Amino acid sequence: MTGPLPSPPDVALAEHGPDVAGEVVPRPERWADLRSLLRNPLGMVGLGVIVLTVLTAVLGPLVWSTPFAAQDFRRLLGMSGAHPLGTDQLGRDVFARVVHGAQVSLQVGVVAVAIALLLGILLGVVAAFYRGVVDAVLMRIVDILFAVPSLVLAILIAGLLGPSRTNAMIAIGIVFAPAFARVIRASALSVMARPYIEAARALGVSDLRIMTRHVLRNILGPVIVLCTVYMSSAILTEAALSFLGLGTQPPEPSWGSMLKDSMPYMQLAPWLAIGPGVAIMIVVLGLNFLGDGLRDILDPKVRDA
Repeated sequence: MTGPLPSPPDVALAEHGPDVAGEVVPRPERWADLRSLLRNPLGMVGLGVIVLTVLTAVLGPLVWSTPFAAQDFRRLLGMSGAHPLGTDQLGRDVFARVVHGAQVSLQVGVVAVAIALLLGILLGVVAAFYRGVVDAVLMRIVDILFAVPSLVLAILIAGLLGPSRTNAMIAIGIVFAPAFARVIRASALSVMARPYIEAARALGVSDLRIMTRHVLRNILGPVIVLCTVYMSSAILTEAALSFLGLGTQPPEPSWGSMLKDSMPYMQLAPWLAIGPGVAIMIVVLGLNFLGDGLRDILDPKVRDA
């Protein structure tokens, strides 16, 4: 027997999402304990490293005005006050090139992860929402991409598109998209089982509105952690592509290409590799620490424990 139409409070209940008991879950409560990041040592270390890296990329060229492409006859100089990280084989200031490499790495990390996130949302949410044949087809595509090693696939895509930073970002985004699709699909499936999804469908809410308002808004926690962790992987992958000549092209420096250029001079001028190598290590560790801290905050199982 059909019951009466829901009253306005019921509509609001379906819009905001009740829990299993039928009570409204206050959304601000989920983000209120972001303040606990201040009590997470690893998370704070990671946050400090990332803030320092961003400040270096933004303010570094203003503070250290030496152009990264300016050449000098004083080649392979050691560390000094005028050149804190020495000069390379063409007399260029290594410190200025490491600072500019921070801009390149952050841009690649953000853009590549954004591409992977958009593709992952498209594949994961659609597969979880419609299931059946759509889910099977999309997940088989993801399995095929997973079957190829990520670095090999990135080299293949970047080689087909041509060596450039833009094509490297596209290649990295495509390579990381399957991992995002898997995690987003799993999180979306758990949300799809909630009663408020059925309530929204019963009220005639469109599929697009359910996916954007109810599904995506409730899977932000794992997505944020995934973005942080994979940004470090994107920086490492870009460094590998630039090392192979498929990423950022000269004369613009990237940390990977700087490591490649330093190889013939490792015994004569080891400081050429110290700057970019330590920069990669610090930024990747910082992103991983920040990801661990965010996971401890946003994952309710870990947080409650």
